[in-house]
Amino acid sequence: MSNIENKLNELGIKLGQPKAPVANYIGSKRCGDMLFVSGRKSQLAGAVGSDVTEAQAKEATKNTIVIMLAIIKRDIGDLDLIEGVLKLQGFIRSSDDFIRQPKVLDGASELLIDLFGENGQHARTATGVNQLPFGATIQLDMILKLKSE
Repeated sequence: MSNIENKLNELGIKLGQPKAPVANYIGSKRCGDMLFVSGRKSQLAGAVGSDVTEAQAKEATKNTIVIMLAIIKRDIGDLDLIEGVLKLQGFIRSSDDFIRQPKVLDGASELLIDLFGENGQHARTATGVNQLPFGATIQLDMILKLKSE
């Protein structure tokens, strides 16, 4: 078991089996030492500020990172090949008056920093949107730096 998976276990988090993409794309694409991870939606549905609380949405960003880590493990074989997180992009389905998208995305950022330490710190974008696929609350994508082959 990888060091990252050991850290997940210490946090009480288990990686599940990744689901297949819902359209014509792949889970991730490697280019040199960079891994572009396709967008994944949360299992939570609804708009933050009307249907979903900020705390629920923040937890959903963390859970969505776990879904993404399962896909990454399937695609590259070992989470310890991740050298660092370069960019996290978060789309948060929001009510018209909800403006705390950065606080929601902190759930994902905090987990990445817990797992990868300083190498988990990343550039990011938190954007409020009117709708996401299948009514999801959260959609995330990432760019990772991998260890050289």
